[in-house]
Amino acid sequence: MRRFEDKVVLVTGAGSGIGRATALRVAGEGARVACADVNLEGVLEAAREIEALGSESLALECDVSDRAAVRATVDKSVARFGRLDVLCNVAGILRSQHTHELELENWNRVLAVNLTGTFLMCQAALPHLLKTRGNIVNMSSTAALGSHPWMAAYAASKGGVLSFTRALSVEYVKQGLRVNAICPGGIKTPIHGQFSLPEGADVELLKGAIPFVPYVGPEYAASVVAFLASDDARYINGAEIRVDGGALS
Repeated sequence: MRRFEDKVVLVTGAGSGIGRATALRVAGEGARVACADVNLEGVLEAAREIEALGSESLALECDVSDRAAVRATVDKSVARFGRLDVLCNVAGILRSQHTHELELENWNRVLAVNLTGTFLMCQAALPHLLKTRGNIVNMSSTAALGSHPWMAAYAASKGGVLSFTRALSVEYVKQGLRVNAICPGGIKTPIHGQFSLPEGADVELLKGAIPFVPYVGPEYAASVVAFLASDDARYINGAEIRVDGGALS
């Protein structure tokens, strides 16, 4: 498939996990890809992999919670490729603690990256996406839909992403912009390394967050992102798709 021929896609969190898998997937379908991540080494490696696929790429160091860095990332992407057709907001972090012990600093940081970062990227990219009648795919989580203990900040941030997605999808629908989200769960990514059971945690409480089938690689989520970002999904707007092996079924 060459669904992204002549398209320009900007992917945050492209240094690893679902972000990198997404960047490689759309590049394999013909996209020119701007790869953004706070991990410069990771995005440089992703960009090299994209070049090996025969597509153009641009590696950009970016903390999505930094407004100036976000605007510079979008500006550099458009300056390099001349347009922007798709924004995939994948960058995210996780902290796991008992809520009564959760430091305000950790709460603020998770929301700054996951929710505010998504807002800042969308805000900076919107003028360009409206010109191309493009689309946005945001990264929510099954934590926004089900009960995930010890992840209060993460769940709140991802619930915010879901509501933000729905708001944008209606606000700009008559201008030709689509905005959707996916809700992954049970995907093996580096973010799982940020999760640990807090002291005294009852493992039984995690049952609702664990799929009945084995965890899978990030390419399973990336394929759904690519679908939503492509013209195959041109009649899908304001939707969320679970990619969780049936954990919340």
